[in-house]
Amino acid sequence: MTPADGDRILRDNFAPSVQDLGLTVEEVGDGRATLRLPWSDRLAREGGGLSGQALMAAADTATVIAVSGARGGFVPMTTVQQPTFQRPVVGTDVLVKVQVTKLGRTPAFADVTMTAGGATAGTVYALLA
Repeated sequence: MTPADGDRILRDNFAPSVQDLGLTVEEVGDGRATLRLPWSDRLAREGGGLSGQALMAAADTATVIAVSGARGGFVPMTTVQQPTFQRPVVGTDVLVKVQVTKLGRTPAFADVTMTAGGATAGTVYALLA
């Protein structure tokens, strides 16, 4: 699967509100994916930090792209995530990197790391079914 394939999955399968985040697929394959969440003042909360809702939507979307790459194409799935936000993100893009750690017949498990300005902004552990 190529980044263009991942972008097509985004365009064809995700809600307009997720598409409005402006996510782009930078890398996908071998049970991994990297998406870029571009900084936008529209996604900032009070105090100027990027909202947790935007970060979680980006993590969820990147996880679906990584699992789709591992499975050879998109299949509908539900995600359950456990986030840990480590620092606020202000005025910079976020790279959302996913590594599928276990790909079963139905469930999949993944680790998600979000970095901004070269520092870890958050981690997420995800289960997909």
